[in-house]
Amino acid sequence: MTDTPPDRLSVHPDSPHYDEAALTRGVGIRFKGVEKTNVEEYSVAEGWIRVAAGGAKDRFGNPMTLKLKGPVEPYYRDDDA
Repeated sequence: MTDTPPDRLSVHPDSPHYDEAALTRGVGIRFKGVEKTNVEEYSVAEGWIRVAAGGAKDRFGNPMTLKLKGPVEPYYRDDDA
């Protein structure tokens, strides 16, 4: 495993961008310089994150998300210690 988190990552197992090894290791996200803990998916190259929109669910029972655009900085949490 490299020291750089993936360019794009999703927490949903049915997504093609799901990476269990990276999620197990613990990926943190800084978005516009602020630590975010509710990120569902991110893309560094495209400059966006998806965050849950409260407790709202779609018709399939998945959380509704908002796409926020800006600088994304992923990092491994175990490297912070």
